[in-house]
Amino acid sequence: MYRFFIPRPFKQDMQITGRDAHHIIDVLRMRQGELVQVVTDDGISFTGEISVVETNTVTVRAKEILRESHEPDVRISLFQGLVKGDKMDLIIQKAVEIGITDVFPVTMDHSVVVLEAARAEKKTERWQKIAESAAKQSKRDIIPAVHPVTCLAKALEWNGNDLLLIAYESENRVSLKEVLQAHKNVRSVGIIIGPEGGLSSEEVEEAVRLGGVSVSLGRRILRTETAGLVVATAVLYETDNLGI
Repeated sequence: MYRFFIPRPFKQDMQITGRDAHHIIDVLRMRQGELVQVVTDDGISFTGEISVVETNTVTVRAKEILRESHEPDVRISLFQGLVKGDKMDLIIQKAVEIGITDVFPVTMDHSVVVLEAARAEKKTERWQKIAESAAKQSKRDIIPAVHPVTCLAKALEWNGNDLLLIAYESENRVSLKEVLQAHKNVRSVGIIIGPEGGLSSEEVEEAVRLGGVSVSLGRRILRTETAGLVVATAVLYETDNLGI
């Protein structure tokens, strides 16, 4: 069943407008009487029946409130170093599917990509649309936030996580597994992933100074577009957020 997000509080009858209305009417060709899932901005999910289809508006009448949450119990923030090409699109899409709550695109010492302010703003808008689409497809109860592009120091000012993990290829003493097993009751986790060139030693030192823990992801070096997803999946597993 298709899922749509409406940025308004729950009411018995709700209107879907804009791109989503166009998608329902002209792409999906849905008609009166068909069912959709809706998530409102006050956190209520419901199954609704299309009651009215107009030129640019679809009215949905609530039929059943959905009690089951699709969100993990642990909040995960990804601090991702900017990467080349369309890799960032893939990272954001898969991060949302997995269950990450916030994505911070970060310029780092070894970043090849440099975005001027206007281009960075457009990129962020695009990435937010990708996050919204992935949230709909994966039946999320929220649309994860893609934050404005910034440097690592600024991004970490947002960090209020119980645990901050630094995936560092030069770490050879502390494993991701042992850190996660020591923090099974953690409620929020930040994950720092470097760009193609990895994190600089200065960036790691600064993140550690701010409370981060440098961890190894094993004997193999993962690509930047793989590393964050692996760490997030491990966090979900160790906090009992994978499986039934």
